[in-house]
Amino acid sequence: MNRLHTRQEYFDLIDNIRKIIPTCSISQDLIAGFPTETEEDHQDTLSLMDYVQYHFGFMFSYSERPGTLAMRKLKDDIPEKIKLRRLQEIIEKQRLHSRFRTSEYKNKTVCVLIERESKKSKHEWSGRTSQNTVVVFPKENYSVGDFVDVKINDCTSATLIGSPLRISKKI
Repeated sequence: MNRLHTRQEYFDLIDNIRKIIPTCSISQDLIAGFPTETEEDHQDTLSLMDYVQYHFGFMFSYSERPGTLAMRKLKDDIPEKIKLRRLQEIIEKQRLHSRFRTSEYKNKTVCVLIERESKKSKHEWSGRTSQNTVVVFPKENYSVGDFVDVKINDCTSATLIGSPLRISKKI
């Protein structure tokens, strides 16, 4: 895909980010089945994911987009069945890594900006940490826009589940 860095340079960048900002969340955008992608390329992607263990990601199978350089210059040469298998492998690996990353928050307290009522329960708020991780917790006497300290009790691969401790700051 015409990347201007080597795999090792990317690993070094990730290592430096984590050294300088240990609590930084790192996400990815991955395309499965980009033209000319070999099975070895796909396995390299999976091993890169294992190294980085992204917090979350956006994953797609390749499809031609009008006006792009790839559409003009590259033949879409990966069968749809292979694209979908590769995408599923990427999604499954990301699900494991996301679960690992969210589980690191268990028994910790995070500051959450309340964004809205939870999609699953009218009795809970939904908000985000400064690392962009979604947190749900009981409503109590808080409002959208409040910053609330929340103790994390449990998690899914995408969401932290907690109990509010106190309002940190009103905006």
